[in-house]
Amino acid sequence: MHEPTAVPPTIVLVHGAFTDASSWARVISLLQAAGLNVRAPANPLRGLAQDAAYIRSVVCDIDAPVVLVGHGYGGAVITHAATDAANVMALCYVAAFGLDTCECVLDITSRFAPMPFADATRTADLPAQLPGGPGTELYIRKERFQQVYAADLPPRTGDVLSVSQRPIARRALTGRSGPPAWASKPSWYAIATADHVLNPTAQRFMAQRMAATEYLLDGSHAVVLSQPGAVVAMIREAAEQRTGRGDGNGLRRTF
Repeated sequence: MHEPTAVPPTIVLVHGAFTDASSWARVISLLQAAGLNVRAPANPLRGLAQDAAYIRSVVCDIDAPVVLVGHGYGGAVITHAATDAANVMALCYVAAFGLDTCECVLDITSRFAPMPFADATRTADLPAQLPGGPGTELYIRKERFQQVYAADLPPRTGDVLSVSQRPIARRALTGRSGPPAWASKPSWYAIATADHVLNPTAQRFMAQRMAATEYLLDGSHAVVLSQPGAVVAMIREAAEQRTGRGDGNGLRRTF
């Protein structure tokens, strides 16, 4: 009598601020070539609770185990979204915010040395009639985008990213996280050692706090585009694990 074949996991990729789901294009191609199912929903970037609720709805609609992957601010979203999602088997963070209970993005950025990103943004007003009411949203200044966000990508690619960036509502940076999903689910973390948006020391702090398996990548904040192979290696490792928290966690791999 044959044992039932395990349902393969679906990889759900959650982008961060100043970009959209197309930032995962190279990662998606490699994951699909490896035979994995992939979803890359649009992260609203309007507020942590709102964004997490949307991603949770996407995840809960998938009839399969899920490896949930977050880049940048997307890490805060998956941390908040996956706590009550029973089908999430693992979390992967890529230069991402892995917040703790009642923590917000600005708590992390203010705790460590400021990065070039700190003075590279501009603000725009949000109309009062939009969901959430009046407020402001943030962009990276076009002339600073390459240096701050994508220093290891060709200038032409950086130019395209700078004019197609999606802003993030400022309120998303102050939204408080609930109980972190990484406290009960195995986690992996790709630290971008040349990141000018999120301090690599902050990334290491969050990776160690969640006892994640660490991947050290010599890349910018746009590492999902500049080093997709290394990001995919981490995701595939997470997808192949079938046991509880602690299997392989705390290890470090360098690319």
